[in-house]
Amino acid sequence: MASSAKRRAVGLGQNPEESDNSSDDNPEDDGDSGEEDSEASDEEIHEEIVVDFEAHTISPNDFNGVKKLLQQVFLKAHVNTSEMTDIIIQQNHVGSVIKQAEVPEDSDDDDPDEVFGFITMLNLTERKGVQCVEEVKELIVEQCDKNSTHSVAEQLEHILGDTSKPVGLLLSERFINVPPQIALPLHKQLQEEIAEAQRTNKPSGKCHYCLMISKTCKEASKSIPARGGAPKEEYMFVNAEEEFFYEQAIIKFHYTVQDEADSCLSGRWSFDDVPMKPFRTVMLIPTDRMPAIMDKLKEYLTV
Repeated sequence: MASSAKRRAVGLGQNPEESDNSSDDNPEDDGDSGEEDSEASDEEIHEEIVVDFEAHTISPNDFNGVKKLLQQVFLKAHVNTSEMTDIIIQQNHVGSVIKQAEVPEDSDDDDPDEVFGFITMLNLTERKGVQCVEEVKELIVEQCDKNSTHSVAEQLEHILGDTSKPVGLLLSERFINVPPQIALPLHKQLQEEIAEAQRTNKPSGKCHYCLMISKTCKEASKSIPARGGAPKEEYMFVNAEEEFFYEQAIIKFHYTVQDEADSCLSGRWSFDDVPMKPFRTVMLIPTDRMPAIMDKLKEYLTV
């Protein structure tokens, strides 16, 4: 049965087909055509098309689309994304998928129900012992051990094991060409659904902490002078709005995925022609700080 639309958000972005089919090199290209292809590519990159997106209740038909987006986050990490996708679909009282509002009948798109993004919250504490949940926790603790101090790793492990203060995994993923403005109605809708789940004692009710794993990257050969002259690395968030979550996090660290990813931004090794290295940024945010984050989202993402 077709899922029902929850909310519509209008975004300005590239044609998804143009973005997905783009490539940095083509073995069939010869030297004579390179310049022409480059000019054509520049024209495509700067072309903007207004596309309507709708948020729908997550349904079994969305399995492949949601799993594909999860794999963008976890890459080659030992996390059962199929099981996680099943859980996301089962708890469809929380979360949404993003789809194109109207696909013309003469469109070349083979899949008019393609998932361009999704958002949801998985209560890791409620699902203790579930394979994919334990794998996520193991991944996070292991990377924290490697990329943060021992005391921070101990704190994180304690919080993840404290059943009196549940931790929710906030998953918000989308294609790179879907504009950040769509995040505002999606996050607002999610917070309302979580509050309703808590009121009715459904899974993924209110959590004490929110855990996020964000796609980030940094310039391959540049460091930014910090106060006092020491070099400081700057990380860019692929989903720009997630920087507001980072500002409110009580635990945060980065780990590289350069050996696991072909690119930082789902297809290219560069951002604005600058070589980038791909990372994942882990954040733990007390949920009582969500109102401040929502205020920031409203301030910067209101169309």
